Order: sequence, then structure tokens, then C-alpha cells
Amino acid sequence: MDGVFLSQSRLSLEKNRGIWAERVVTEYFDRWVAEKPDETAIVSFHEEDGTTTRLTWLELAKQVARISRGLQACGVERGDVVSFQLPNWWQFVAIHLACVRIGAASNPLMPIFRSREMSFMVKHAGSKVLIVPAKFRGFDHGALALELQRDCPDLGHVFIIGGTGSHSFEEALLGGDCPVSAGALLQPNDVCQLLFTSGTTGESKGVMHTSNTLIGIILQFIKRMQLGSAEVVFMPSPLAHQAGFAYGLLLSVILGAPIVLMDIWNAARAVLLMEEHKTTLTFAATPFLADLASFPDVENRSLEAFRLFVTSGAPIPPVVVQLAQDKLHAQVVASWGMTECCSATTTLPSGHKVLESDGFPMPGSEVCIVDEEGKEVPRGEPGCMKFRGPSLFVGYLKRPQLYAVDEQGWFNTGDIARMDEEGYIRICGREKDIIIRGGENIPVVEVESALYKIPQIAEVAIVAMPDPRMSERACAFVTLRPGEHLTMDEMKAHLAAEGVSKPFWPERLEVIEKMPWTPTGKIQKFVLREIAKSFGTPA
Repeated sequence: MDGVFLSQSRLSLEKNRGIWAERVVTEYFDRWVAEKPDETAIVSFHEEDGTTTRLTWLELAKQVARISRGLQACGVERGDVVSFQLPNWWQFVAIHLACVRIGAASNPLMPIFRSREMSFMVKHAGSKVLIVPAKFRGFDHGALALELQRDCPDLGHVFIIGGTGSHSFEEALLGGDCPVSAGALLQPNDVCQLLFTSGTTGESKGVMHTSNTLIGIILQFIKRMQLGSAEVVFMPSPLAHQAGFAYGLLLSVILGAPIVLMDIWNAARAVLLMEEHKTTLTFAATPFLADLASFPDVENRSLEAFRLFVTSGAPIPPVVVQLAQDKLHAQVVASWGMTECCSATTTLPSGHKVLESDGFPMPGSEVCIVDEEGKEVPRGEPGCMKFRGPSLFVGYLKRPQLYAVDEQGWFNTGDIARMDEEGYIRICGREKDIIIRGGENIPVVEVESALYKIPQIAEVAIVAMPDPRMSERACAFVTLRPGEHLTMDEMKAHLAAEGVSKPFWPERLEVIEKMPWTPTGKIQKFVLREIAKSFGTPA
């Protein structure tokens, strides 16, 4: 695929590190089909109709075989791209495994994407096949997909789950019997995943990963989290995001552990599914954790099996961590990661430094904190964070000029962080999120964490407002809990009591009904910055 950066030097380096597994995911899948064909592989719950689909490893293998045959009949060959815009349904898992079988690259697309995003991504990917639901959450995905086909020259086939006629996914790709086979045309260093970034900065790039870059880091994650085949993975995070894809789909198959899929987030339903299926762990963004931890009477529900909540996407406010540990009786693990490198740092299951850090590097990985000139800064001081390691992606599709990896293999993450004496990092924000008030940097994450302690606040995000005198001032956007109110004076009094320096206090408070979230639980601060540009003097 165009734009792949996988040099011989990197191949030799990663081989010597011993992190890359030199395997593809179907090798693990084939083992479980042979060893425990009748045990549960997937439990897929559909919120809109309340139905559950349960598949054993053998039943899943039969569906994978049918889809593989159907895709090949459509002319999909090794190196081609198959796009699918699906919720967390069993078909998502089966399609990816089928793509690996036939050597194609999977291109998962978030269900929230509409015409503008879909048109760009499907064209950019050169997708040969697009698979969508007929309808999901009231939107006609089937109609949009057929419109896209007329506008995308490479898109030869559209298949609709729940559709009819020649576009029916069930008739075209699941019809008839097909012998279950093992093996795969995909090789460990072939591109197996094309995933577009989630858009917290307004841009979207096609990130390319191989089986080696994905599976290697997941194996290290399994060791650090002390996971085994007895796990039951609960996955409410979108599978079309790296958190759900890597630490839901791939983790489940590699472990040989069942995965419980939830397609629409609902805290009450989540608790029921976790109880019923005795789930043991999940990997999801902070809002999921906050919703579960604050769910009424959750500490008295039958969640004894649940022991581990790994969260990423944004620093976890310490108050949320403490609430989750007290109410869920589970260990919270903080992590930092990107689409480009998966979860590159984590804390330990013991809980060490989970309240004040985003973890330390996974085995074989490195991070460094540098100043504007690229020189490493002293421990404890903020700077630009760079990463290198075996999980680093192999390029942006058709945009090689954006591959910000230097000759030493360091990737500029765009995050601002600091590192302590033990090597643990703490994310301070994105480079674009920095607020410089009168020449002094405001520690945005620390101020946000302090504001989260205000009982009335449900969500908070601090962004810069342009100011002719100070260059920038801070504006706090907040959503409140039902029936609550918050004034500027109350916010100031709280920050004073917390010991936050007065120059760091937000100079404007905006109470809004809803935060602009990405589908994966990250606040789109670029949207808030655009709103803040219109503000005049601080209020």
C-alpha cells in the first residue's frame, strides 16, 4: 500500500527486540477452533431490538469461511482494502478475520461518520468493498453506502447487513455451506489494518498497521496485566477505534477468551451484561468509567468477577479513579496511546501511581520529553513527548509527508507531557491545547482535574481564548449534573481551596448542555476553541 515505511533496519531492530510475534491473528483463531470448537467466542448484544447472538469458535469459523469465499468472489485480492462501517456486532469480528484469511486490509469506519467523512475515507482508501448496516440508531447507512458507490470509482461492491437483493450481506456473503479452513494469505508485515484517526484536532489520516505492530504490543499488554484464557472481555468501546479493535477484538482472539459486545452505550445495560456474563475486564475511555462508577448502587451489584478497567484517551481525573475503585471494587489502570502506536504506556494492575500518571512504557518501547530544540528536558518539566517502539505504525496512507518519524525512529506524538524520576509520564495536553497567558504556560490537565472535584460538574474542558493583552486566557466549558448550578465565584472559591495558583484560574465559565465528543470519548477541543474565539473580554 502507498506510504508504507517498513525499512530493513526496522525489521532487523524489531526482530532483535523479540517483541514482534511474526504471526497473524488467524493463527491464534485456528488454535481455538481446533481446541475448543464448542466454547463461546462472541456474545453480541443489540440494544435496539434487545436480541443477543452467541457464537462458538466453530460457528464463528464457519461464518469467516463464508465471508472469505464471498469477498474473493467479488475480486478482493491480497493488498486490497475492505471497508466496513459497523457497530460492535459479531459481523465486525468475522469480517476482519476473513480479510486476514484472504490477505486484504481491514478498514473499520466509525458508525457516526456521515457523507462527508465516508466519501473522503472510502475514496482515499480505494476500497473495493463497503459493508454497512441497513439502519443503525435511526440512520439509513444502506442508502448512504449506495450513494457513495456512485461517487467512488474503486468501490465495486456494497453489502448491507439486513439488506435485500444483490446488496444483501446475508445472501451475498453468508449463503451456502463452506468448509472451514485454516491459514491466511496475509503475512505478518503486510498492512492488516487501515484506521482513520478520530479527529480531536479536526484532521483525519489513514493510519496503517501490520500484524506485527499490533500483536506484539498486545502480547506485552497481556503479560503486564497478567491476563489469561479465563478472562471474559467486555467491550463497549467502538471496535472501529484502536481501543476496541486492539484490546477487544484482537485481545479476545489472542487469549482465546470470549468477548461480550455492546453496540450502544447505556450504563444500566452495561451493568446487566457484566453481571450476566461475568466479565472480568474492559478497555474504554474515561466517560465509560465515570458512568459505571457513578451508577446508582453499583457497589451492591453482582460484579465480583470484574477486576480490571483500563482506560485511555485522556488523563483520568483522580476523583474518578477513586470513585471507581471504591464503587466497582476493581483496579483501574491508566494508559496513554494513539491510533499510531496503540497503548504505549500503562500503570500496573497494582495501582501504583494511577492517580498521578499515565503509566510507563511497555516493554521494548521508549518515550522521551524534549524542548522545542529537540533536547531532553529535566525530569518533572513539561515538553513535547516522542515515542519509538515495536507498536509504531508503518505510515499514513498516501500521505508520506506527514510521517513524523526521525532517523532514530522517534515519532512526534503532538502531546505535551512530563516524566518523573521513575519514568512515569503525565500527559499535560496536546500541543494545540497549550494556553500561554502572559508568557506563562497554564497546566490545563491539572486545573481540569481540580474542577472535576466540584460536585455539580459532570464534564469539563479548558481551552484558550484570544486576548489582545495577555495573548491568551483560559475558558472553562462545563456540563453540569441534572438540576445543578455553578457560578464563576463558586468555581474561583473551589480553585482557591484546592491551592491552584490564581494565574491558572479560568477567566471565563461557559455552562453548556453537551460536550463535543469524538465517538471514542475524547473531547473535541478544536470545536470549543472555535467557540471561544468569538468571546470578548473575560466574563
